Amino acid sequence: MMKLLILIVVVLGILAVAQLARVYELTSRLRGKREEDISASDNRFNGRMMWLFLVLYFGFFIWLVVRYKDKMLPVAASEHGVETDWLMDFNWWILIIAFVITNVLLFWFAGKYLYNKDRRAFWQPHNNKLELAWTIVPAAVLAVIVIYGLRTWIQITAPASPDAMVVELYARQFDWTARYPGADGGLGATDVRLINGSNQMGIVTRESISTRLAELDVEISATDSMLAHAILAKTKTAELTDQVGRMRRNKSRIINLRTLMELDIAEKGVASAYMHGADDVVIKEFHLPVRKEVKLLIRSQDVIHSVYLPHLRAQMNAVPGMTTTIKMVPTITTDSMRTIMKDEVFDFILLCNKICGASHYNMQMPLIVTSAPEHEAWMAEAYKKPFQPAPAAPAPPGAPVVPPTDTTLVAPAAVAEANTTH
Repeated sequence: MMKLLILIVVVLGILAVAQLARVYELTSRLRGKREEDISASDNRFNGRMMWLFLVLYFGFFIWLVVRYKDKMLPVAASEHGVETDWLMDFNWWILIIAFVITNVLLFWFAGKYLYNKDRRAFWQPHNNKLELAWTIVPAAVLAVIVIYGLRTWIQITAPASPDAMVVELYARQFDWTARYPGADGGLGATDVRLINGSNQMGIVTRESISTRLAELDVEISATDSMLAHAILAKTKTAELTDQVGRMRRNKSRIINLRTLMELDIAEKGVASAYMHGADDVVIKEFHLPVRKEVKLLIRSQDVIHSVYLPHLRAQMNAVPGMTTTIKMVPTITTDSMRTIMKDEVFDFILLCNKICGASHYNMQMPLIVTSAPEHEAWMAEAYKKPFQPAPAAPAPPGAPVVPPTDTTLVAPAAVAEANTTH
């Protein structure tokens, strides 16, 4: 009821204002006054109001800066972030200077040179000196901005040093996965055709290829059996036939990938990227050491995402079908940043800066920056959970079978097979 009353009052107010405007217009016509005729007192009033608005305008601008200065991003937590902030501040000062000059002139001239019937405006159709001035000055300012910006961009995007730490960030709707090199120090090769429930990043190893081929064989066999024995509609039959064709083509490509892998291993030995995937650490955590250069390899499984680390002033798109890179050197640990921010639960955060779907807001992961010794200790624990654990040494003949301490981690089929065997 209250909302209805408010609506009625608003509507009546609008109608009243409209009627008052109409009355004013009719009385002006009766007095023989034209709408474009403005008295000297009205002109002076409008001129003084321009000056008053100028004061209030800049007063409000200064209040906004003072009131919300603490709402901006805190101090940059990376080396290139400091340079980025300098570039941003440089641009802001140029904008503020231009903003102040143009608005002061705009409102000051509007108040000073108000209409006077006894004064004629000076008409100047062309002036070469003025044309030259307002062409050269903005061009020079823009040239400085562009040169400074390119210099900063080149510094940020230069290749990482050979001893930089390498971490891969993998995006998919709607989460992030991090991959760290294993104990061998290198990241393994990847291929999108090997992605399945146990290999979300498509890491290429002999085992992952065999597993994926076995899965495809099962899927092809099941679909062929359905086509041979089930009664299906023509559209469903055509759909399943196309599906089998795609699976067979995918299987053929994976077999070719296996051949390529074996040839590369035979040629390069342990230097082959196909030899480094088994001990990679695939984890839903993101940790970096402070004061250590890091090269981020960025991939996407489905749509365009974007790695965005606001406190480190870093952003790079994650594009399906390609690997993008960005380098950085974190300069402030998480604990130190908590002290600076006076927030005991503060964390650096990895966000997606592309609207990638309905749950885009879920694409975030904390970033923990620690000292080098703390990071090494964390990596030592992470090494214990590689992508493919090394096979256990066979038990000596006659040794008793020790059941696992946590049977929930063992597949029921494996337990049944072990019980049958032993």
